[in-house]
Amino acid sequence: MPVLVASDLDRTLIYSAAALALTMPDPRAPRLLCVEVHESRPLSFMTETSAGLLTELGDEAVFVPTTTRTRKQYQRINLPGPAPTYVICANGGHLLVDGVSDPDWHARVTARLAEECAPLDEVRAHLEATADPLWVRKHRIAEDLFAYLVVERELLPEEWVKELAVWAEGRGWTVSLQGRKIYAVPKPLTKSAAVREVARRTGAELTLTAGDSLLDADLLLAADRGWRPGHGELADGGWTAPAVSALPERGVLAGERILREFLRATRNADRAGREGSGPSDPG
Repeated sequence: MPVLVASDLDRTLIYSAAALALTMPDPRAPRLLCVEVHESRPLSFMTETSAGLLTELGDEAVFVPTTTRTRKQYQRINLPGPAPTYVICANGGHLLVDGVSDPDWHARVTARLAEECAPLDEVRAHLEATADPLWVRKHRIAEDLFAYLVVERELLPEEWVKELAVWAEGRGWTVSLQGRKIYAVPKPLTKSAAVREVARRTGAELTLTAGDSLLDADLLLAADRGWRPGHGELADGGWTAPAVSALPERGVLAGERILREFLRATRNADRAGREGSGPSDPG
């Protein structure tokens, strides 16, 4: 049976220049590969070693990029290795199959959101009414599914984020602060639901995941094994779970470590499968 590897991208496998955390002396810094260009500028990176590991992983497992990015934002990324058959975008709102959003999946998601959560317009209006232009740089709606703000982090009042989280909780939404972005996302809009659908379609019996933010917690909990880096929202809160390994590495080297763990677990599963399918002893 195939191994399914579903991984968050930003600050898990790929990193902006500000998130690289290159704390070593310059001559010892890893060689970097640019994997995203936006408006003619390099935007996201991974180490060259990570690029090789991801290529190997794509040959040995069902690799599924699993991101909160919109489809348009995801399409800017040029990951090494085989093109993935499945991609999860918009935090599970879109399941791409060979690059095309599955309409049945999207319809199921939107129907559930309509039944269980306050409408997006109510959340958008609340954000516009309460977020101070002093520290908000952009208001954004993603795929007509959720909202986020781009903020000046050093000016952002912590109390405002806490108050927003309480307000959203009562309306079936969750709040996540990631770098310079504050996300407001409906609770049923999850990466884990989409990953379970991919596992059903592929027949995968082992699911491996990784992620760094609050929006990845459900993804990590849904896996047989998961990994989180030493940075990010989950690490900052000391979040852990029995099947989730908290790695010490931070920044781009954490992405490299995560890919090594994915490959090791995939190969161990393949080895165990081959040994288990060998000829039985004569009786």
